[in-house]
Amino acid sequence: MKKIAVIGSGPGGLAVAIRLAVLKYQVEVFESNPFPGGKISEFHSEGFRFDGGPSLFTLPGLIDELFQLAGKNPKNYFKYRKLDEVCRYFWEDGTRLNVPADNELFDKIVSEVLDEKPGQTLSYLQDSSFKYEVLSGLFIHKSLHKVSTWLSKDAIKGYLNIFKMGIFGTFHDFNSKTFRNTKTVQLFDRYATYNGSSPYQTPATMSIIPHLEYNIGAYLPEKGMYHIADALYNLAKELGVKFHFNTRVEEIMVENSLAQAIRTGSGIFNFDAVVSNMDVTPTYRKLLPGVKAPDQILNQEKSGSGLIFYWGIKKEFRELGLHNILFSDDYKTEFEHQFNKKDIYDDPTIYINITSKIIPTDAPEGCENWFVLINAPSNSGQDWDLITKMTRTAILKKINRILKTDIEQYIVTEKVLDPIKIEMNTSSSQGALYGNSSNNKFAAFLRHPNFSSQIKNLYFVGGSVHPGGGIPLAISSAKITSEILARIL
Repeated sequence: MKKIAVIGSGPGGLAVAIRLAVLKYQVEVFESNPFPGGKISEFHSEGFRFDGGPSLFTLPGLIDELFQLAGKNPKNYFKYRKLDEVCRYFWEDGTRLNVPADNELFDKIVSEVLDEKPGQTLSYLQDSSFKYEVLSGLFIHKSLHKVSTWLSKDAIKGYLNIFKMGIFGTFHDFNSKTFRNTKTVQLFDRYATYNGSSPYQTPATMSIIPHLEYNIGAYLPEKGMYHIADALYNLAKELGVKFHFNTRVEEIMVENSLAQAIRTGSGIFNFDAVVSNMDVTPTYRKLLPGVKAPDQILNQEKSGSGLIFYWGIKKEFRELGLHNILFSDDYKTEFEHQFNKKDIYDDPTIYINITSKIIPTDAPEGCENWFVLINAPSNSGQDWDLITKMTRTAILKKINRILKTDIEQYIVTEKVLDPIKIEMNTSSSQGALYGNSSNNKFAAFLRHPNFSSQIKNLYFVGGSVHPGGGIPLAISSAKITSEILARIL
């Protein structure tokens, strides 16, 4: 049996370990943390349970597929539910919009509350579906760095529809031409943040993202988001994957342009191939000291990061749901601060995720577990203590204005996660959540491939390489990587 080392146990690392184990490779995963999951994590505090990382679950079929490949019934390992409500939106002028999972009802509500033309929202979501159908086979499920991809039927379909894909305009401009109310534009502009981008810079191709949430659906695992990592970890173990926790890889050992071992504090381990689920930048900068790094790729602008407050709240707010957005009054200035000034605007958009709305055991009776996220720049040496203090004050004032409350008196436990801590906990370069930024139309082509062109038997998986960041794309990268590896090794 060929032996494969996987560095890191994020969703991409777990998925590639499972796929390689199914293909009868002997797989060992090396993880610096004491638990699997990477950015998917959880913690408990004073009776509250918090998901530490991603809070939205889409494309659950990608997870189910991993169990099916292993000959297992997914429902015996991993259960989730489709949400009846997508999100609740709040604006400073008192406008509120509760978005249902029913698209026709969504269209009706947008027409009534935001005065959009009836059918306009449905048309937008149909266009989103069309773009996803055209692009997914080319950009999401195949390597962009193989000639065969560009000669495939999916590629030909893409060439024929290239001017419909929104490559040549910005996401914000596309939304502005589609809708007449600035609030509707803002509602859809926010989907650029799903890969850490600015709607004013990223291409209109990003209008495929709403398709995942509206046409396919938003979901929540039965035991919270960490259940994704836990279920995949248990499946991997059943397949014979060996895990080394609290084990930091110090070097990928290369000889004669061949990756053949890794070095940890416990010694040297020989392997036939190495797959890095670590962010591609520190993989080169820290683990491959004698290898020339692809600086053109690694030095690109990083995606956005996040400033997160985890609050245990000793009150229930009926006006809030699972997913909630309290919008800034000046969205453009907010993104200028994030990507140009590298700080956080004093009127930030606030995302509040409350899993106890659906999983009552996540908070004590009569309480709620608030995951409060502000879009933040990646770390470039800012004073995060000062930024955190000022942003916390701005958040409290905004929540108090919109919800007509005094929220601080209800906070009984608090934890803060900033870009520095994100980088320390997950080895994400500069604390960026999605690797390199997607703030230009060539971003998809500038991500690192799932393999090394200069080092044999070295592969990459996860959100910092093709096809991109977020759980679905990290899972997709595992399929691409495992297929390329299996053809060669």
